[in-house]
Amino acid sequence: MSLRWRILAATAAVVVLAVLTSVGVAYYATQSRLDLFVGQIGEREAHRLAQGLSRAYTDTGGWATAEEELSDAGFGLDSSPGESRSAGEESSGTESSHEGAGSEGAHVEFVRVVITDVDGRVILDNAAELSPGSAGDGLGGHPGTVIDLATGETVGHVRVDTNHDLLSSESHGFLSALLYITLVGALVTAAVAMLISAWLTKRITAPVTALTRAAEGIARGSTSQLPVTSSDELGQMTSAFNQMSSDLDAQRELRRRLIDDVSHELNTPLSVIQLEAAGLRDGLQTPERVSGHIIDEVTRLRGLVTDLNSLAETELGELSLTLEPTAAGELLEAELDRWLPQAEAEEVSLSLDLADDLPEVQVDRMRMSQTLGNVLRNAMNSTLGGGSIVIAAARESSGASRDARPGSDAGAGSDMLAISVIDDGIGIGADDLPQVFERFYRADSSREAGTAGTGLGLAISRAIIEAHGGTIDVASEGLERGVTVTIRLPCGPPQP
Repeated sequence: MSLRWRILAATAAVVVLAVLTSVGVAYYATQSRLDLFVGQIGEREAHRLAQGLSRAYTDTGGWATAEEELSDAGFGLDSSPGESRSAGEESSGTESSHEGAGSEGAHVEFVRVVITDVDGRVILDNAAELSPGSAGDGLGGHPGTVIDLATGETVGHVRVDTNHDLLSSESHGFLSALLYITLVGALVTAAVAMLISAWLTKRITAPVTALTRAAEGIARGSTSQLPVTSSDELGQMTSAFNQMSSDLDAQRELRRRLIDDVSHELNTPLSVIQLEAAGLRDGLQTPERVSGHIIDEVTRLRGLVTDLNSLAETELGELSLTLEPTAAGELLEAELDRWLPQAEAEEVSLSLDLADDLPEVQVDRMRMSQTLGNVLRNAMNSTLGGGSIVIAAARESSGASRDARPGSDAGAGSDMLAISVIDDGIGIGADDLPQVFERFYRADSSREAGTAGTGLGLAISRAIIEAHGGTIDVASEGLERGVTVTIRLPCGPPQP
């Protein structure tokens, strides 16, 4: 069953349950209130009749006007049980009759009134079931006491008993009508709820269906962008999918470039090794010359494998650091000594520009050497003979301008160590700058210049620097304008 039909089925079940519950609660609550109302009528009428009979008894000195009092109250004798007389129709316009009939609308056939004297003998029964003078034992209903107001003595009792069978029949008809109206209203409500639910489920499932089809397209190798029609969770899900689709496109392009680059990086040294070995076999090369070339190419291959292993460590979250206090000046001077021979061989000027107050930093020396090596190797590859590379470092405050060159006074008294590698090489185009930290990415300028590399160095360097709690940025003013790579690391206590 599809998601849409499951939502509709769940909505229908909830609506039906709510309707049945509300109808049942309304039915039984109304019935209980009717029963309570009937009981209150009997109790109130017994009290009212007792007061009226007390006044009548006091005025006449007996029960002579008892029947008239009942008639005025709306409960007179009725010899035809099938005919009902409302209290309003029986009243003579007195205040008591209006109180009895106007407020409640009680009918004779609904209420039985029996008046007994102080000895329990029947004086009057409006239902004519007990004759005057007979014993009134076992009478039900609500009692009221009749008092001679002149003497304050009890002279009799009045009992008001509602006809429950007749009232049940009447209330059943009322409740049946109420139930019918409630059910009709519930059905209309359920129909409206189902229509709204159908519209909502379509609105919910349509983006999900579109996402499913787009995901199937990705599985087949094609990507697409979906329209974002809302800002709710569905819209956010669609936006996330579009971002994922764009990232997949970028990764596919990067993977294609990686294959091209790795193929080139592998083919070149392997071809050289093959040619050198063939020349040695044919006696065209000396062993000393061949061994040197083969060692160089194997070193190149080992560097590629090292980069791939480092990339795997960063992607799997297995990058571990062994931090130790390190003087920033000593670290950079060691890197200068390491790379100076290669710079001289390529006729590139490599120099240091260090501030006097360089701090101590907590770093993994091997990982930092790897990072600086990646940055310097890129600088070497992009700098032509006769160019220059400067390694500059200074303290820098977190609020200092990040465009300021390390070594200037702008970074004095800071809490960060800023290391910049500045070259005047081929530069990076504005379109390539946002992507230089992507794995396997190589700028078009590097490809056109035929520089070596797989596009892994900066991605690995960023992972290492971020693991140290620092940042790394690349800036370039354009092609042929050089590149500045700036690494910022948290400082330890300053050197004395």
